[in-house]
Amino acid sequence: MLSAILAGFALGGGLIVAIGAQNAFVIRQGVLNSHIFWICLFCAMSDAILIWSGVYGMGVVVETLPWFIPVLTYGGAAFLIWYGVKALRRVLKPEALKEESKTTTSLFMALASCAAFTWLNPHVYLDTLILVGSIANSRTAGEQTPFAMGASIASFAWFFLIGYGAKALRGPLSKPIVWRGIDLIITLIMFYLAYKLLIG
Repeated sequence: MLSAILAGFALGGGLIVAIGAQNAFVIRQGVLNSHIFWICLFCAMSDAILIWSGVYGMGVVVETLPWFIPVLTYGGAAFLIWYGVKALRRVLKPEALKEESKTTTSLFMALASCAAFTWLNPHVYLDTLILVGSIANSRTAGEQTPFAMGASIASFAWFFLIGYGAKALRGPLSKPIVWRGIDLIITLIMFYLAYKLLIG
């Protein structure tokens, strides 16, 4: 059982560590000290839902709906481009962080953005529902549940680590020149991911 948990943890950690749109958003919320707990919880719970769904067969449903991934691909790309443009505008506007800190995004809007980064990303379905699900179901009978537990624990650990880690580093990261650099990186990530989605 322990080996299955560790295997799931390793796979889950390996899939989410790459800095993508969702991770960049969590880091940004951490630096802004805005709704960190709820954002981290939402991301981790979403991953857990997808992981457990994949382990227990929902990946087959995705594979049998030929329109599902293309719809998410174009919807996700449009959202990434929109968010990338927003980040680019912040790069070009001095004191962006200071001004935005005065008008913190509501919890509803923050969770809505987080939901878009999470659920409009076609790769999350390929990674969790199909990849994690197929690997879990290739293991010895009885190891699927601990494998899913391990992958879910990795997700919870990662999102709370980067969210509160960014908050802990808020001081140095909040300097205008550093923050504009962060937003520039976010811009490049969003545009690159949108490009990758569109060209396949």
